[in-house]
Amino acid sequence: MFGNGVVGILAESVNKWERRTPLTPSHCARLLHHGTDDGVSRIIVQPSTNRIHHDALYEEVGCQISQDLSPCGLILGIKQPKLEMILPDRAYAFFSHTHKAQKENMPLLDKILSERASLYDYELIVGANGKRLLAFGNFAGRAGMIDFLRGLGQRFLSLGYSTPFLSLGSSYMYPSLAAAKAAVISVGEEIATQGLPLGICPLVFAFTGSGNVCSGAQEIFKLLPHTFVDPSRLSELQKMVTNKPRHGSKRIFQVYGCTVTAKDMVEPKDPMKVFDKVDYYAHPDHYNPIFHEQVAPYTSVIVNCMYWEKRFPPLLSYKQIQDLMRKGCPLVGIADITCDIGGSLEFVNRTTSIDSPFFREVSENSADSLSNKRKYHTSVSLSGHLFDKFLINEALDIIEAAGGFFHLVNCHVGQSVNAISYSELEVSADDRDVLDHIIDSLTSLANPTGNNRFSNQNSKLSLKLGKVQDNGMEKEPDSKKKAAVLILGAGRVCQPAAEMLSSFGRHKTLLEEDFEDQIDVDVIVGSLYLKDAEQIVEGIPNVTGIQLDVMDSANLFKCISQVDVVISLLPASCHINVANACIELKKHLVTASYVDSSMSMLDDKAKDAGITILGEMGLDPGIDHMMAMKMINQAHMKKGTIKSFTSYCGGLPSPEDANNPLAYKFSWNPVGAIRAGRNPATYKYHGETVHIDGDNLYDSATKLRLPDFPAFALECLPNRNSLLYGDLYGIGTEASTVFRGTLRYEGFSEIMGTLSRIGLFNNEVRPILKNEQRPTFRKFMFDLLKIVHEDPEGALMGEEDIIEKILTLGHCKDQRAAMMTAKTIIFLGLLDQTEIPASCRSAFDVACFRMEERLSYSSTEKDMVLLHHEVEIEYPDSQITEKHRATLLEFGKTVDGKTTTAMALTVGIPAAVGALLLLTNKIQTRGVLRPIQPEVYTPALDIIQAYGIKLIEKSE
Repeated sequence: MFGNGVVGILAESVNKWERRTPLTPSHCARLLHHGTDDGVSRIIVQPSTNRIHHDALYEEVGCQISQDLSPCGLILGIKQPKLEMILPDRAYAFFSHTHKAQKENMPLLDKILSERASLYDYELIVGANGKRLLAFGNFAGRAGMIDFLRGLGQRFLSLGYSTPFLSLGSSYMYPSLAAAKAAVISVGEEIATQGLPLGICPLVFAFTGSGNVCSGAQEIFKLLPHTFVDPSRLSELQKMVTNKPRHGSKRIFQVYGCTVTAKDMVEPKDPMKVFDKVDYYAHPDHYNPIFHEQVAPYTSVIVNCMYWEKRFPPLLSYKQIQDLMRKGCPLVGIADITCDIGGSLEFVNRTTSIDSPFFREVSENSADSLSNKRKYHTSVSLSGHLFDKFLINEALDIIEAAGGFFHLVNCHVGQSVNAISYSELEVSADDRDVLDHIIDSLTSLANPTGNNRFSNQNSKLSLKLGKVQDNGMEKEPDSKKKAAVLILGAGRVCQPAAEMLSSFGRHKTLLEEDFEDQIDVDVIVGSLYLKDAEQIVEGIPNVTGIQLDVMDSANLFKCISQVDVVISLLPASCHINVANACIELKKHLVTASYVDSSMSMLDDKAKDAGITILGEMGLDPGIDHMMAMKMINQAHMKKGTIKSFTSYCGGLPSPEDANNPLAYKFSWNPVGAIRAGRNPATYKYHGETVHIDGDNLYDSATKLRLPDFPAFALECLPNRNSLLYGDLYGIGTEASTVFRGTLRYEGFSEIMGTLSRIGLFNNEVRPILKNEQRPTFRKFMFDLLKIVHEDPEGALMGEEDIIEKILTLGHCKDQRAAMMTAKTIIFLGLLDQTEIPASCRSAFDVACFRMEERLSYSSTEKDMVLLHHEVEIEYPDSQITEKHRATLLEFGKTVDGKTTTAMALTVGIPAAVGALLLLTNKIQTRGVLRPIQPEVYTPALDIIQAYGIKLIEKSE
């Protein structure tokens, strides 16, 4: 029915506060009466007494008011409708909150699919530049600022200060933006005439961010009498105001604002350098945070509107905010309009709502915490009809009568006679017996006996007690489950995997709200050499290193029996031994290696044991599967046909560190990478199957410019058998092009191909290397280039001579390629007059030895991982082919002097995610799996991105 010219407007039903509408009466008037080009012939509006615009206003412009939207082809709303409102074969547009597989809205998505309806999610509508077209940036800033000013008045009142902010309402209380602004202006006038108490001044608002949200927040702030100061002058301002006479009548007649930019948040670690924004965005690990030292100590309010990613340091960490509070920082409130849980403000661990717009965190280390003042303390949570039945009074009377003390941590008052209230207290005493007596009395209050007034259902009190702590030494009982993971192998990949697993449940670093079962994970790293394991785990909490030989079956079985999930980061040849042990002990297994035939044969055994063996949970294979299957399955759900699938992936030096003729470096032993260049390749291109022999692979490289990264001069090599992936992804018969390639910087293949023709990668034993008297690298290279001279050590001194020889022998026809090959030979030290080690028996050995020495990363250099998919999709009854792109770009990171490669991150994190999904029962399928099912890739991609690995998706 979509396209029949009839539009419907839903009555919002998601919550009582939702008064917005997708089309105002004036919008409807334009659609109905300003010509017919838009194709709208009728608009039907469901009646609503909640909507900001009354039904009569819609009727006046020609809309029809009716509950029945069945005649409508397109139905618009703001938030998700009730399931029964989804009609078959209609098009819907609203904020669905389903594209990340948000579990609370999966029934809605199922209903839409089952009714064959089309969904246009506002959140996914973007312009040609990839930016969202529908967002509430300015309005979010305005509303957030108005709501916060109201809360600021309440906060100051609790501290003993009456301020004009008390007269301000929340943003939803005003009929229009103009009315809300008028109320703020009224507050500003009172500040200008009556002033603010000196005790809370200077009242400084620090704004972070430079986008629409910050602009909206400052728009409201500027309605107050204000002065903006540079962040560098905040300390002077503080001294100027606090040096004034401190008598009660002294007032300040304005507020202060400062705009905080990146240069006020961080500074270069190198004292000889100055802040450079471009460099900071590219290399945030080269900078130290300074906001907590130079801005926060002089700030009353932080209005947080900034965009933040996990690769950047937080604006304020847990420890920094605790230190600030301990030192008497004037900070009284934070307006976190970003609503980024565990984000730039690390300690923000929950969201607020219109019903409960504010919360106050009480730190164990805060100055007013009773745990610092009394010997014994515990937490007490009370819920019930606390206020209308005076139960809170009785509870507090019990505490005080016994000689105890209480501190209100949190309180929520029910808004009707049917709603219950909630209070969280910190109760303390100097004597353990006194605290025990209070606990017993509160328990009796919550669990009365006999026929007394508490027999009434509304008079019941629910009580939850924490564990009694002695000077903070004992902690509350932890309701989280405990789990253990064994990681086998202590290579580079192990560290990010161990760090991620150990942080889950202990820090707000992941999308923990997506997990019903909260767990604390202990990690054991097993390595053949104890030193390697201990080096990997150093400094990571709840991670232990042990010596473990996987060939020692008894020890292996003992270690696996003590954990819930095993991650094998060992060489692929070791996985079968580990998998068999996991099957026998009924423990899940995760690997980052390819699922080969021997692993596939364990499928039935794994199912019988009730376990999952999840392979290919790395980068390639791993994230490449997940990104591909997400795009392919989304297209198939919309009845689309995949016409072309191309995928490129490469581990490269970051551009500034590609500082050798090959523009390439090895983070592992180069043997595998060099051998990969001799593998044959097969792919499908425009319906034709193309086969490339291994000897010709380098000659088949093509230049490549990715649309999202035009500055990268790249080339692409076909990667083994692409046809296998067409079958794996279910597109083998429908796609006319299926291609997977390996990325390198442009020029790599020309050099490697020339070196290969010279014979540098030949694996046969070279006679010259068998001599008892070891030859030099120079003599060995002369032998390869067939240079005969009475004095070979003195012959061919320069680069030009090598170029001429390469061209003469026919190893290369291109002058530039010959020149770059000569530069590579010299760079690798293959003309050095030093002896070749006896371990080198072939040219291949020599090449690997020299490349490992000369093409490795220094401690300050970083690698880069680039993964890019392009999928072309045709839809029925459409003349246009859609192109969808998905890209991952990740750089190595250095934190506290320790560098983690991008390759280690993008392999280790997915492996850890696989273990996490198994620990939390997110993966129910048993047997040998790859991450190609939605059950795996949907939550995995969300967590990978939450951990800071950014995936970019675009379509055109």
